[in-house]
Amino acid sequence: MSLAESFLPSGSAAGNGAPNGLRIEDMFQQIMGAVQKSHVEIADLRQECNELRLANASLERQVREGLQVTLSVYYYCARSDHSHGRGSPGFMTPAPGSPLLKAKSPFLSPNSIPALAAPPTIYVPSPLGDSSITSYPFTTRDVPGFYVVIPAGGAGTRLWPLSREDHPKFLLDLTLKGRSLIQATWDRLLPLSGPTRTTVVAGPGHIKSIREQLPDLLAHNLICEPGPKDSMAAIGLAAAVLARRDPDAVIGSFAADHMISGDDAFLSAVAEAVEVARKDYLVTIGIAPSHPSTGFGYVRLGEKLRIKEAPNARLVSSFKEKPDARTAAAYIATGNYRWNAGMFVTKATFLLELLKEYRPELHDGLQKIAAVWDDETLRQTVLNEVWPGLEKIAIDNAVAEPAAMEGKVAVVPATFGWDDVGDFSSLADLIPAEANQPRVLGDHNLVLTEQVAGGIVVPGSGRLIACLGVDDLVIVDMPDTLLVTTRARSQEVKRLVKKCRDAGWKELL
Repeated sequence: MSLAESFLPSGSAAGNGAPNGLRIEDMFQQIMGAVQKSHVEIADLRQECNELRLANASLERQVREGLQVTLSVYYYCARSDHSHGRGSPGFMTPAPGSPLLKAKSPFLSPNSIPALAAPPTIYVPSPLGDSSITSYPFTTRDVPGFYVVIPAGGAGTRLWPLSREDHPKFLLDLTLKGRSLIQATWDRLLPLSGPTRTTVVAGPGHIKSIREQLPDLLAHNLICEPGPKDSMAAIGLAAAVLARRDPDAVIGSFAADHMISGDDAFLSAVAEAVEVARKDYLVTIGIAPSHPSTGFGYVRLGEKLRIKEAPNARLVSSFKEKPDARTAAAYIATGNYRWNAGMFVTKATFLLELLKEYRPELHDGLQKIAAVWDDETLRQTVLNEVWPGLEKIAIDNAVAEPAAMEGKVAVVPATFGWDDVGDFSSLADLIPAEANQPRVLGDHNLVLTEQVAGGIVVPGSGRLIACLGVDDLVIVDMPDTLLVTTRARSQEVKRLVKKCRDAGWKELL
């Protein structure tokens, strides 16, 4: 039977014509006409969505600029009243100490407005989100017994040449709002734990910069790992050290280089995760996917836990690796999947128990280091002896995935915006732009365009960049290096970094 005949109802044949007197050729013409019409409608919808997205970005920029003006006027009035007319506008006040200290990135424009000085009763959370001026008292957010752990690592390859080995993206101000990503992470989490219960884990090459950007970080809360061993060793070491300081400690691990919008929703999700963690679960926070991303891992939601203090919490059915586009779309269609943002909340002792069960050698090595951590004379000796032999593995593979199979992992679904800024394409999506214009990270006066749409331009060298008739380009112009690629290929930038290393351009890495 031919393909055409397979569409005929039983008893019909090509020679007899189709039902209703239509020939097979006519039926196919109608079908192809409908398909073509649907393609046109889809293209129109895509165009409308793109226009709406651009309009929304422009509106957000205008709202932010309006709010900045409002805040500036408010602080000017407040300071003027306080000093009987001798005050100055908020954006002219000296840069205050952490958590409002300006970022010290050597790569970005130094002309960004300093952070606004806030009254002592007001806390200004992360400037990276849509709640950047939401204010609330410190006292209402503190979670007793909760310790924040911020793993701060990276080789600076995914946003090269904007980021480098000695200055990875978590040290950069990627929104030109005066705060680096690690500073924004500090700002965002500070209400929950305060400086005394906030720990940063980083490599020796980044310690100095972190101390400069986070002056309120206590010296004994800055843990230096001798070399990169992936997330399990970094988080496990912090857990082992904190468990000795406080056996009842609940820790939360949050990467230093992620962008989050919606601080109130974020803090609420973390507080809920802490309640679940107290009942001996490894808890992750699942991000509601905004699109079928192939760049993120996924969490499949299981049964509800029915914990009174955590009404949204559910068991994790399974973790899924980064899918292809069709699989990602299928995940979202079910409504049972969330992005895995790599945020974990759990008792420090419970994490160590899981580690002992699934990775006993790694557990024993970290415990040996933690036992002498507060003795600086012994610490380095034991680190030199133990650290090189530790397994290099991510926390997901080491404990989260096997524990989920035994019902020991929970997830708190959340609604805040999140992105790990994994390449220049995702960074471009986070920067507002005028209609049919590329995103500009830096001084807009250094970028001239004609018939250019999409893309992102970083005028870091100070010279003029002119673009004509090109779309979706990535142009990163630094004083010592120029990168030109497309948004579609931006995830492959790290291949260029490897080629630079192999070619002997190590001073540019």
